[in-house]
Parts: sequence; structure tokens; C-alpha cells
Amino acid sequence: MTHTWYSVKIPSLGSVVWLFCLLAPCWPCGAPGRNDLLLCRSCGHEVALGSSASFVHSPLALSHRNVSVLGGGRVPVQLLENPQGYRFEVVTFRVAHVHKHWPADSRFTWYPGYSWTVATCPQCSMHLGWAFQPSSWPEMVTEQQFESSEETFVALVIDRLLQENFASALLMTPKSFRS
Repeated sequence: MTHTWYSVKIPSLGSVVWLFCLLAPCWPCGAPGRNDLLLCRSCGHEVALGSSASFVHSPLALSHRNVSVLGGGRVPVQLLENPQGYRFEVVTFRVAHVHKHWPADSRFTWYPGYSWTVATCPQCSMHLGWAFQPSSWPEMVTEQQFESSEETFVALVIDRLLQENFASALLMTPKSFRS
């Protein structure tokens, strides 16, 4: 099945199309893309800005690719696999508004030298990805310590986010409400 701009089958969007919707200008409205708000796909909570995407390389990634989007932007995507065999395509962000479930764990990390903790949506508790901090840090840190450090980052699963402009384009005003 091929997808077009008119397709509304959100769960079946391929990652290339999804990334285009995530970080490129919105086709119907022309709104800027990299500063667009990224939402939790489950509840619509504001999670991150596209401009906060910041690549952190994992030597344990099964694959790594740069996806080109219109406007010349390139977004690094990594395919990671956990010990149970589940695979996730992630984009790393410097800052994201997620709930971090400390204590951090250094076992089974995808980023050597970093400990991880689960990151969920603060509104609906949907698992969105993982927050990473240096392994030399204590297992428990404050939100302020995490956010103010240049050494921390968040890896978010791309299938669990939605771009605000794309979501807005799916909503229609009934004809009876238009003037």
C-alpha cells in the first residue's frame, strides 16, 4: 500500500513519511516545520520542539540512517533493539517534556557511558522513550539537574509522536460553523 498526502491512516504511516510530517513544512498550510510542536500520539500532550532534535550516536544501533526531508533538512534515525527483541526507531532530543522514572539504570544501555530511565507522557503515561544521563551521576537526580545539563538527552520513539501541524490538518470545521 502506498501513502499519499491525503492518507489519514496514522498508524500505518511509514517512518519516512512520518519524519516528513514531523520536521518539514506542513504541506496544506505551509507552516514552518523544525520549530513545530511534537505531540504525544496518544493524548496530544506537547512533548518537544522539532528544533530540539539533537543527534547522539549509539554504537549499538542496528541501523542508522539520515532521512532527507523537503527543505534540505536531514534527520538522523536509529533502529535500536532491547534485550527482549523489541525494536524501536528513535530520534534523540536535547530537551523533551516527559516524565522520567528514576532511578536510572546502566544495564542494557544503548549509549555506553550513559544510564537510562523510562520516559512517559506526563499527561497519559504513554511510554514515549528513554531519558539518558551520564553513568557517573547518581541514580536519582532532580528534573532541574537533568534539564540544565548539556550531557543529558532523550530518545523518543518516532511512532509515538505526532506533529501538531499534521494533527491540526486532520481536524475539520463543520460547514454549519463556518461564516
